[in-house]
Amino acid sequence: MMAAAKPAAWYDHLVLKGRVSPAAPLAPVTWFRVGGPAEVMIRAADAADLATVLRACPEAVELTVLGVGSNLLVRDGGVAGLVLRLGRGFAGIAVEGDRIRAGGAALDLQVAQVAAGAGLAGLEFLRGIPGTIGGAFPTNGGAYGSDLAQVLVAATVVDRAGMVRTLGPADFAFSYRHGTLPDGWIVTEALLQGRPDDPAAIAARLDEIARARADSQPVRSRTGGSTFKNPPGAKAWALIDAAGCRGLSRGAAQVSELHCNFLINRGGASAADLEGLGEEVRRRVFAQSGVMLDWEIRRLGRPAQALHEVAP
Repeated sequence: MMAAAKPAAWYDHLVLKGRVSPAAPLAPVTWFRVGGPAEVMIRAADAADLATVLRACPEAVELTVLGVGSNLLVRDGGVAGLVLRLGRGFAGIAVEGDRIRAGGAALDLQVAQVAAGAGLAGLEFLRGIPGTIGGAFPTNGGAYGSDLAQVLVAATVVDRAGMVRTLGPADFAFSYRHGTLPDGWIVTEALLQGRPDDPAAIAARLDEIARARADSQPVRSRTGGSTFKNPPGAKAWALIDAAGCRGLSRGAAQVSELHCNFLINRGGASAADLEGLGEEVRRRVFAQSGVMLDWEIRRLGRPAQALHEVAP
């Protein structure tokens, strides 16, 4: 007897410039290099691709937008539904007077560099954020004394139905390391405000930020960036250090010796190891200081599985 034909998936007949990848591994596209697969991952090459995908995707299908995977932990069970990535058609950067128009897939670093070359100050902080412009919205991405809320003029957003909207800063209800965006809405472009300054002075500030990151953060390790938000009036790293968590490990996951608000994958860690270690850090910090740290890293997917024992 012949086996029954597999039912067609909603994405099987899409005609796109980009790529459709069922059961796509996500670990290779995240900085931690851990996690299970996406049920399906689609890379939309341009606005036409994006519109086609959103029209075809059933409302019941969970939609997750993924940038460069920097401030992200994908759990070992993978991510259900659609994982959507924006392609090169969304990575443009243009100077418009004293403003910068950047696509949602534009790298924060490149936006800072273009602004510097145009003699526009105020966007240097983006040099310290390892991600994309679109990825900065859910966390009001910030570093070195500034954040997205302080420079955003307007954003172009596509909702789950494919409708294009223009939103202002107030629409995102920005606060410290937090921005509000309805599920399934995608930031495709942002208009950012700069201010004229000497290009050499701006370049010098970018170099200073690059040196500061290299000296104080494990930038060459498999890490997801800053793990926990700073509590009001305190520094997360200082609370973690005071709780004796510097160097704490679980399997191949470790609290960085260089900067203890960073978790690192020393090689072979699972997402469960990393998330479990982070929860242990939160428990120890609360026991020592009474402060419960909030995760800054975005965690996605099915719950973590079994954890290894904590090793001091």
